[in-house]
Amino acid sequence: MRIKPTFVSGVALAAAAALLLSSCASDRGGNANGTSGDGVFVFAGSADPVSLDPALSSDSETSRVTQQMFEGLVGYAEGSAEIEPKLATEWTQSEDGKSFTFKLRENVEFSDGTPFNAEAVCYNFDRWYNWTGPLQGQNISNLYQLIFGGFKTSDDPALTDGLYESCSADSEHEVTIHLSRTYGNFVQSLAIVQFAMQSPTALEKYAADEVAVDGGDVRFGEYATKHPTGTGPYVFESWDNGQQITLRANENYWGDKAKTERVIIKFIADPTARVQALQSGEIDAYDLVAPADIAALSGDGYQLLNRDPFNVLYLGMDQATPELQDVRVREAISYAIDKDALIAQTLPEGSEAATQFVPPVVAGWSPNAKGFAHDPEKARKLLAEAGQSDLTLDFYYPTGVSRPYMPAPEDLFVALRTQLEAAGITVNGIPQKWSPEYLETTKAKPGHGLYLLGATLIINAPETLGIFFSGPNVEWGMDNPAVFEAVGSARLEMTPELSAKAYKEAADLISTVIPGVPLAHVPVTVALAAGVSGYVPSPTGGEVWNTVSVK
Repeated sequence: MRIKPTFVSGVALAAAAALLLSSCASDRGGNANGTSGDGVFVFAGSADPVSLDPALSSDSETSRVTQQMFEGLVGYAEGSAEIEPKLATEWTQSEDGKSFTFKLRENVEFSDGTPFNAEAVCYNFDRWYNWTGPLQGQNISNLYQLIFGGFKTSDDPALTDGLYESCSADSEHEVTIHLSRTYGNFVQSLAIVQFAMQSPTALEKYAADEVAVDGGDVRFGEYATKHPTGTGPYVFESWDNGQQITLRANENYWGDKAKTERVIIKFIADPTARVQALQSGEIDAYDLVAPADIAALSGDGYQLLNRDPFNVLYLGMDQATPELQDVRVREAISYAIDKDALIAQTLPEGSEAATQFVPPVVAGWSPNAKGFAHDPEKARKLLAEAGQSDLTLDFYYPTGVSRPYMPAPEDLFVALRTQLEAAGITVNGIPQKWSPEYLETTKAKPGHGLYLLGATLIINAPETLGIFFSGPNVEWGMDNPAVFEAVGSARLEMTPELSAKAYKEAADLISTVIPGVPLAHVPVTVALAAGVSGYVPSPTGGEVWNTVSVK
């Protein structure tokens, strides 16, 4: 049957802090009073990317940069969460639902001159499928595992039953991806930058998948730090670690050429410093604007653009921690939290209390999921029943970073600690730098107690549930076959509509298991200097900046 390009969603990104103002003029080739000028757009990110190989990352700081250089077969339409043709112009699905044939855009080259064609597509899909050893670590190939499930070979039996089966180059500009089973949201999933196409020539020339003899991390190799090569509107120029990344316009880009000669992503971690950087003219834009700064920036003539909330902030509970294996303890923690107070104290205006791990606008959100009204006395009773009246838990939280769903992690921790202690739960706060410590702890180290994380939806479907709960993983430490079966069945439906129906049933079950506490869905504000035009905010946070110009 023929499938027209369908429409979908996702979300992601972060924010800013400060560098020396004296560097402004030399870095930007412009002035110090509002915009860079001279064809340079400067955006403030909150931290360095983990890697510039999009396939080896799952964080939004990396995606912010890589989505300027890389494109997938499909992508997000400007300013929306709908998917549209990108490197593929159309696609069809087989009658059994397990094969997808894509017609590819012609006359496209990677930025190193390598032709984009069916063989290049197969090279990328086969590359992911054939990863071995350290490349199969959850902290490295996290999103591939969560979407595709497994690899061609693995020492871990759980990683051998993958979704991908094979790829055939039917002609120079037609390719078919064969799956081992149906997956209703397959095409939608290909919109995320982790599944973007990369130059086979560059991947081989710079040994993208070779792990150093000394045990060095493949994410920090020569390809991923010096030679990332895609088909996007910008190409890599330089990376001054801890300071900034510079990209230049791709003169041979197949689509709308970039309106700026360069973009610079500066890394500014402190929320106050990012405001100062915008006011001084050091940067042209940043996101995750703090609620307290909105009125002042608006009054001073800065542009404020909103991304609609398309994310979830949650308090995770790692069940590899013995005390958290008892559902009564997890239920007590849920009753201990006052979401409305938390939002009023720590989150931007327009934030909504969450009842489950996807927002209400997503097909698959269930009106029947179990909720937990704030009730500290009930929390105490549940703890007593569980024999945990004197419960103490480690509580990990990130520092020096802002996320779209979590603009001020330290403030969230303080508010949650107060609420938990009011219900008789003592917390041992453990702050960690976001990257790599915090991400390594929560994604790769069992027994991390309570923790703060969130997610931007990668597609306009309840696929967050599939990513989180399709099987055992280190973050949740959960072993619940009933949940895994419910979520797995939802993913196997042939169409997005059937998948959404099944996901509602899975959401109801998850709400009784309580793997974590969904806290809020949070809007994101982008601040821009008055001279910036053409910036279109996306609910996915996946803005591509070729439309941006700076006066």
